[in-house]
Amino acid sequence: MENLLHKCMTKATTAEGDQMKFGPNWVVAKRGMLKVFEDRIECGQWIIPNKEIKEATMYSIRSNFIIPGFVLKLLTEEKAYHFGLNSGKFWKGELPFPVKREKGKLTYSKFSLVIRVALVAYLCYFLWKEFLK
Repeated sequence: MENLLHKCMTKATTAEGDQMKFGPNWVVAKRGMLKVFEDRIECGQWIIPNKEIKEATMYSIRSNFIIPGFVLKLLTEEKAYHFGLNSGKFWKGELPFPVKREKGKLTYSKFSLVIRVALVAYLCYFLWKEFLK
């Protein structure tokens, strides 16, 4: 079937484990066009037939406490796919595969916290060096 139901930009990863946090997997995540058809989902070279999806969970999130969005987690026999999605009417409606809906919360990984602290420290050093000479 070639009936395209929806397409949008996404960030996607196949990393295992908890991907509900800012971390290195999302930094190097695949960016591309996510296409939802009646019988499958496509993102670049990934083609995921609906019949191969063992479990689908749609997490409703707020990025940086303000921006609403979703993380769609698809489990197949071979991989766990995670798609970062902007908020939209399509994702709130009925999807062409069974999906659990849950509230999610994005947390910070140790990697993300270290990078943020290093950036703030560098900014403070730069400001001190430039303005307190």
